[in-house]
Amino acid sequence: MKKNITIIDYGAGNLISVQNAIEFLGYKSIISNDPKIILNSEFLILPGVGSFYKSMQKLNKLKITDAIKKNISQNGGKILGICLGMQLLASLGTEDKKINGIGLIKGKVIKLEKITKKILPHIGFNLIKTDYEGGLFAGLNQNKFFYFVHSYFLKIEKKENFKFSYCNYGGNFISSFESEKVFGTQFHPEKSQKNGLQILKNFIN
Repeated sequence: MKKNITIIDYGAGNLISVQNAIEFLGYKSIISNDPKIILNSEFLILPGVGSFYKSMQKLNKLKITDAIKKNISQNGGKILGICLGMQLLASLGTEDKKINGIGLIKGKVIKLEKITKKILPHIGFNLIKTDYEGGLFAGLNQNKFFYFVHSYFLKIEKKENFKFSYCNYGGNFISSFESEKVFGTQFHPEKSQKNGLQILKNFIN
């Protein structure tokens, strides 16, 4: 079955790596920063590496922020944020300067040094734990190792109707979240081998 998948290009993502992973799974996708295409896509993927502040400025300037919010709230679309892309789905970022995020989940993004004394950034494969089955993790066993590279994490101010997974790096942080329409992974599924491919497949299906 054909899927309408758009990878959002705002100048801060592993776009080709994500697209290659999706094509490996047998699906076609497009890379775009056109608000009209983003508004009408069935599945949105928001990758990202870099600064929360600078990235939100770009998203707002390109009018992508409003297109994402309208798609999710009115057009029935679903979105997966990856790494910085996951953080941008939150309501507030504190990197460089404070700035409002896309706001699809209530929480703020703060530096990992608040919970750990380990070296930053947090880089490499690490184990995550979930307190639920199915969803993004359908078909995966307890050996859930995924690839991370980040210095900031999402702190939820108020628990919503979301499910979460957690990772420990000197302290526990949210490694993923999901609801009916909004999904996020702090880890990089496109760099996490078979486990990561399964995550992408579950999101698209």
